[in-house]
Amino acid sequence: MANQIARNFVAIGHDRAVLATADHIDSFWDPRMKAGIFAGDRSSLDPIAAAAIDHLQQHGDPGPQTRATEFAKKGDLHNSDAG
Repeated sequence: MANQIARNFVAIGHDRAVLATADHIDSFWDPRMKAGIFAGDRSSLDPIAAAAIDHLQQHGDPGPQTRATEFAKKGDLHNSDAG
């Protein structure tokens, strides 16, 4: 799924795509999903997705990068579309 998200942002350039992918994962993925990808084998991740995961682990939340995630962050809340 991280690769699919990254592919959606490829057109905005590598660096911005990394932050947008990290933003999406941080905003919408369930904590269990994030824990799984942080602990899992990343060899199948494309470069943007892998860099996004690295960014989240090293720097945390990149802040809203797209209009789609701006609504999800209200105060200290981070909403999830993972159910």
